[in-house]
Amino acid sequence: MPFFQHFGAFLLMLRGMFTKLENPRMYWKELMHQCNELGIGSLGIVAIISVFIGAVSTVQTAYQLVSPLVPISTIAQIVRDTVILEFAPTLSCIVLAGVIGSKIASELGNMRVSEQIDALETMGINTRAYLIMPKILACLIMIPLLVVISMVLGMWGGRFAGQAAGIMSYEVFDRGLLKEFIPFNVTFALTKAYTFAFIISAIPAYYGYHVKGGALEIGQSSTRAVVTSCITVLLADYILAALLLD
Repeated sequence: MPFFQHFGAFLLMLRGMFTKLENPRMYWKELMHQCNELGIGSLGIVAIISVFIGAVSTVQTAYQLVSPLVPISTIAQIVRDTVILEFAPTLSCIVLAGVIGSKIASELGNMRVSEQIDALETMGINTRAYLIMPKILACLIMIPLLVVISMVLGMWGGRFAGQAAGIMSYEVFDRGLLKEFIPFNVTFALTKAYTFAFIISAIPAYYGYHVKGGALEIGQSSTRAVVTSCITVLLADYILAALLLD
């Protein structure tokens, strides 16, 4: 029963974001601020993870492909498809769920506990639209861009590791990257990126906006938000793969 209560309150929160909107310039300024805080602020961790994921994928794939009958360029194909289909969108968003999700939940939770949200509502401001909607829109804008950057850096990391470890030259790796490329894989990855972006922004916003208590409850709410977001991302990952990959 609590699940349906939370789900109903979540839907009401989303509906409340699109009612009684104030000055659009105020929302635009907040949107740009959130794009900088949530998107650009997460670029460093995404870049580091992506490079090392690509490098590890190349080394481990080369370790497993020991048959002389398999062309060495196949390693680059496997790394490319693995990074695009799974590592860049899913693993990056799992990390972002912890970075962005905890930030959103703790920020809104602190505003709720310190009665800043109540003060804004007293002044007639739609706090759902002003506080939550820019965060969700910023994630929908920035996270797919971060996923694209993750794809590029992941393949670059694999390319660099292949040369550094003496597995293959840059030319052989580049041939493997271009061989039998399926453009739909990028479309599928971006579909997952937009879905995950909504999940890891809306769920923490709900937990932070509805927190009750003090500092202890803010921490507990942030933890629940991150755990719920990660589980939902993994569930959505499976559903999208089952529906879109035949």
